[in-house]
Amino acid sequence: MTILRTVRVAAIQATPVILDAEATVLKAVGLLGEAAQAGAELAVLPEVFVSLYPSNAWAHQAATFGGSDELWERMWLSSVDVPGPLVDELVAACRSLGIDVVIGVNERESERPGTLYNTMLWLGPDGLLHKHRKLMPTQHERLFHGIGRGDDLRAVDTRCGRVGGLICWENRMPLARYAVYRQGPQIWVAPTADDSDGWIAQMRAIAIESGAFVVSVPQYIPRAAFPADFPLALPEREVFGNGGAVIVEPMWGKIVAGPLYGEEGMLVYDCDLRLGLHAKRVFDAVGHYSRDDVLSDGRSPAVPVDVGPAPSTQAT
Repeated sequence: MTILRTVRVAAIQATPVILDAEATVLKAVGLLGEAAQAGAELAVLPEVFVSLYPSNAWAHQAATFGGSDELWERMWLSSVDVPGPLVDELVAACRSLGIDVVIGVNERESERPGTLYNTMLWLGPDGLLHKHRKLMPTQHERLFHGIGRGDDLRAVDTRCGRVGGLICWENRMPLARYAVYRQGPQIWVAPTADDSDGWIAQMRAIAIESGAFVVSVPQYIPRAAFPADFPLALPEREVFGNGGAVIVEPMWGKIVAGPLYGEEGMLVYDCDLRLGLHAKRVFDAVGHYSRDDVLSDGRSPAVPVDVGPAPSTQAT
């Protein structure tokens, strides 16, 4: 179902309680309450917010066979089963607050202890709507996260419109983007750990390319956020993730909120979803401007995954 109305979204740039999943979920519930109080219908939290992103600044130490066992065990213990009790807590908050949320977690499988996944969850008052595991962990992330199967590339129908997106540098993967574009996202979510200027440029380009509002949310990670008993030595720096939350409109890629650097905080913006429809009149990357008939190489389909049937186009 296509929703054509104004939806208030909140991009929540926050610091997790590192290596404490329960406390981080409790913090997330409080942040959702603040977003709901601000009138947001959809809130987006950072990549692997629950409860540690393995930053390149220190995570490369885990490349050896020994010396990082304690870190790995504590990461696994502070990860999330999907579905599971921590997800239930977040859903209960969505239900009581009347809000939808997209949040990043380290996902584990308690029935088969082992691999962790960098996972993005769509949650709402009705429960777990969808989960997506990152297709290709970036560089050092492969020391911690398994590779997603790719059968979960979706734009999800929510009460706030059709919400699609990818995790961090998945957003650099043209075919992954295209697979989700085919599902007609109206709001594109991009939880990330990238705090560079180049990332902001990528978000502006994706807004234009997708014809969707883009909500990008990194973590803000000061040195003080790490517990005193963190299992690895940290390099001498005061900030390990400087943020850069941003919201971008779909017609010309204009930044309409943010970027927010150097602190925790929340960006709120009213997204008129009709603007995405108008943007696609000019440029529809999977419609009148796609030319799949020409641009497929003849050896493989233009879209390499089965993303399911086209969604309903009934407008409300």
